[in-house]
Amino acid sequence: MKSAIAFCLFKYFPHGGLQRDFLRIALECQQRGASVRVYTLSWEGSVPEGFDVRIVPVKAWSNHRRVQKFFQWVEKEFQNFPTLGTVGFNKMPGLDIYYAADACYQEKSLTQRGPLYRLGARYRLYKKFEQAVFGAKSKTEILMISQAQTPFFVKHYGTQPARMHFLPPNISKDRIAPQNAAAVRAAFRKENGFGDSEQWIVQIGSGFITKGVDRSIRAIAALPEAVREKICFWVVGADRKQRFERLARKLGVAERVVFTGGRSDIPQILLGADLMVHPAYNENTGTTLLEAVVAGLPVICSGACGYSGHILKADCGGVVPEPFEQEIFNRQLEQMLTGGQLPRFGKNALAYAQATDLYSMHERAADIILKTVKK
Repeated sequence: MKSAIAFCLFKYFPHGGLQRDFLRIALECQQRGASVRVYTLSWEGSVPEGFDVRIVPVKAWSNHRRVQKFFQWVEKEFQNFPTLGTVGFNKMPGLDIYYAADACYQEKSLTQRGPLYRLGARYRLYKKFEQAVFGAKSKTEILMISQAQTPFFVKHYGTQPARMHFLPPNISKDRIAPQNAAAVRAAFRKENGFGDSEQWIVQIGSGFITKGVDRSIRAIAALPEAVREKICFWVVGADRKQRFERLARKLGVAERVVFTGGRSDIPQILLGADLMVHPAYNENTGTTLLEAVVAGLPVICSGACGYSGHILKADCGGVVPEPFEQEIFNRQLEQMLTGGQLPRFGKNALAYAQATDLYSMHERAADIILKTVKK
């Protein structure tokens, strides 16, 4: 019996941006009467009431083989347990709806990889799975969260615009600065040992390589000593930190850099910090940027972030243009910390958050999902 909507994603963990989007969208569908069945390789954290979470029991030495086995296992599963429709948060064949959290793989393969890379099995599989979603013969409806990636999919696959549905951002309302934001900020800073003269910089997100944590550490190291000695830089997220700790030691700023791991008190961190940095190499959107905006936290990010345009529109920080130059980022960071602009940028961020729809992605996504499966 076709009784549930199947949601497919390779991994679920509470602190991932894609994972948080998945959860809010699935919960919205459930609240509107749909049954939710989830297929994933792993699930960390609590399972919402009513969710039917099925761990796909496949293993492989490489990620791409594991992805292939995941698809093959789920495809067979659907023969025994049919669904109303299938929503994918990673690219694979046979999806009714795909949530496009990732950038165009083919574009990255052609512009950021050498010819030998495109001879491998990994490339062939990922291109095949991307084409299954975006190819002109596909019937998958696509939930787009970044206008910047659209031309690449059209260029490489001839994707029909009618299948691409653009969503507003999906910022949780618990990230919005509350009425007592100043008191929360003061208490949280005191709790974590930050004085009024210290400047607290944060970078939030898993995937330290892609997010450009190395760029942030280099910029911290480039600050004048008088500025640097008042800095504390928190890297918040779940990833391997050893190479970045080595870089910090090499550049003489190890005492200024703290790797906190994943945390559940992100709203308090956003209120307590003085500045967010996010010089990502690749970032389809950058939800954490808008979480900072609605909390009134100034931001410096790279132009590679899909949501970097919001930082410019809000006039709440700086954007390092592409192609990225470390020296420009270094200068922006120093100017931001010493130029007295942080209070004005914080006020601008809050004004933008009040005037702009940054919150309804999950509602719009649920509209499209439920409409599609009813067909």
